[in-house]
Amino acid sequence: MTGQERAVSARADQAEVVGNDRASMHLLYDASDTAGALSSLEVRLGVGADGAAPHFHTRSSELFYVLDGELRVMAGDEIVTVAAGGSLVVPKLMPHAFGATPDSGARVLIVLTPGVQRFEYFRLLARIQAGEASVEELAPAQEEYDNHFVDAPQWWRDRNGSGTRP
Repeated sequence: MTGQERAVSARADQAEVVGNDRASMHLLYDASDTAGALSSLEVRLGVGADGAAPHFHTRSSELFYVLDGELRVMAGDEIVTVAAGGSLVVPKLMPHAFGATPDSGARVLIVLTPGVQRFEYFRLLARIQAGEASVEELAPAQEEYDNHFVDAPQWWRDRNGSGTRP
């Protein structure tokens, strides 16, 4: 072993939770916890709740493993439903978005590899959700947290029928 390698563990009851009852993020591992190998969180979405708006990552691929419920995912030009026990991997640079299906909530384990320091990004999202920060603060944070937003009318048509973000 090189000294950088060590096993790490996370307990669900000790995870930092940001968000609210409709959409919450349970922060498990930031890149610094895993020597950059991965970042991970559990997302819990209420029935029909939106998870992430369309975006892509330049440095990481993203695994979605559905623990419970059903997840609607845009991956490139496709929009698919992934049920409990199913998974989907989105490669870096591919636009993607996700949310619970209209009839179901969802619990999803998300893993980004290689890891990126993202816990501060999720905390910023929670502050925006709580009205303590503005959406405009996301733009300068895109490069730092490797989360680049894109326009994807097909996603919003699927989510709300309008083709535009609510």
